Amino acid sequence: MRRFEAIGSIVLAAVLFMAGPALAAGGEEAGNPWVKFSWEIANLLMLIAAIVYFTRTPIKTFFSARRKQIRGELSSAAEVLADAEARFAQWQEKMSELDAELEKIRSMELRRVEQERHRILEEAQEIAQRIKRDAVAAVEREQRRAQVALQKEAGELAVDMAAGILREQMANDDRARLVDEFIARVEAANPAARAER
Repeated sequence: MRRFEAIGSIVLAAVLFMAGPALAAGGEEAGNPWVKFSWEIANLLMLIAAIVYFTRTPIKTFFSARRKQIRGELSSAAEVLADAEARFAQWQEKMSELDAELEKIRSMELRRVEQERHRILEEAQEIAQRIKRDAVAAVEREQRRAQVALQKEAGELAVDMAAGILREQMANDDRARLVDEFIARVEAANPAARAER
């Protein structure tokens, strides 16, 4: 590498050494535009050659390092992409499981609501039957109470009517005879009452 640098330096010095007197002489060659143009082209080519020669290694190293950096970044980007795709697949799977779980919960809740509805209907029917039985029993009790009250009232009314009829149709002799018969029955039933008399 140093050998190429030394050769390049010598060639450059020689070209500059030869071009210098020709341009400084200002002779016919220097006045000729083609000669001047050819020297400018030669100088340009030598400058490009020197730039390429001396910067080839750093440029090569730079582009090599840059290529490695880009490959590393592409590799890490591929890993990140693979990781993201794996996570995306996991989330997709979880989402599908979530849909299935939501459907399962929905069906369980529908069954529970249906069971609760049946239970409430059964309780309501039992309560309605109990209320009906209680109402029938209350009506029957009230009927019995009313019948007893009516019988009592009818009995009292019948006694009052019979007493009224007896009072109208009975004479004083009949009354005295009934009192005597009643006293005789009581005495017959109770011998102690006879002894006192």
